[in-house]
Amino acid sequence: MNQLNGNHLKGEERAPLLDWNKTSLVVIDLQKWISSQYAPYSAEMVIANSAKLANLFRNKGAFVNLVHVSSKDFKDIPSPKLDTTVPRLNLIEGWDEFVPELGVTETDHIISKKQWGAFHGTDLDLQLRRRNIDTIVLCGISSGIGVDTTAREAFQHGYQLIFAIDAMTGFTKAEHEHVRDVIFPRIGRIRTTEEILEGI
Repeated sequence: MNQLNGNHLKGEERAPLLDWNKTSLVVIDLQKWISSQYAPYSAEMVIANSAKLANLFRNKGAFVNLVHVSSKDFKDIPSPKLDTTVPRLNLIEGWDEFVPELGVTETDHIISKKQWGAFHGTDLDLQLRRRNIDTIVLCGISSGIGVDTTAREAFQHGYQLIFAIDAMTGFTKAEHEHVRDVIFPRIGRIRTTEEILEGI
């Protein structure tokens, strides 16, 4: 990871990575519809690392946002005309419920979205601004869709971004590596889960 993290590992002493009063965790789409087909990290690893981050933020009294896609009839979900067929969703019973490993608490803010990004059509920006949040730590599934779209929206809204890079994964390794290497370094900072837990 050292080569991905740019200058943050140099020897000089730096300020703490996170100001808990101004930083929020945003967890993307860790719900029961996820499958086992992800790369480079497994869904199990992403869920475990995201749960560690959620527990850290809760213990610090910081703002945790859990984002999921939900719909009663799918008439409120975009239905674009495409040249290719997209993979079918894993719509098991309770598909829109969060995975139990996240341990949803009463202090978590729940965002129900109808598209890839977590800002459009939700109160996420409103709730962040009312709490004077200026920094977002992002994780979830998938790197190049829900996470990337939310990251670009956050960037355009003026938020600082930290990517928990091993607490997210793509449908393919290429998808994850593209946003990790091309997009994320232009709009935020990349850290491992362990680095965030250690505050570096």
